[in-house]
Amino acid sequence: MPAVVLFIGRIFLVVALFVFLFAIMKTGVGLVKGQRSVAAVWCIDIIDGSDQVKGIHVDIMGPVVVGRSPGADIMLPGVYVSGKHARFAPQGPALVVEDLNSRNGTIANGRTILGPTVLHDGDLVQVGDTVMRVTRQ
Repeated sequence: MPAVVLFIGRIFLVVALFVFLFAIMKTGVGLVKGQRSVAAVWCIDIIDGSDQVKGIHVDIMGPVVVGRSPGADIMLPGVYVSGKHARFAPQGPALVVEDLNSRNGTIANGRTILGPTVLHDGDLVQVGDTVMRVTRQ
């Protein structure tokens, strides 16, 4: 008799654990789903520069590193581009660009940025000879 009670207790605990995990998973998925509908989707379009990269369109879903290195998310040619030159990162509804201690700097709307800079829809960012337009969708 005690073995049967222990077996039923184990079954109950396993079922309770699965119900708990399902409830947690459902809550987490709901938060992510809700955040995506509110958050803006930013894009980078390369509008001027080398023919190799001109016309590239990239949706920004997380941090995006641009540079000359093959490890960069957007690889740009040019002697004035550092290996990892700049990073675009969504922060809530905003998009921030940050220079990664490049030798020649990063330019946003004609000005060299000195720290993380909030971008707006239609702003232009220049890395080396490449000009990118950021847009919010």
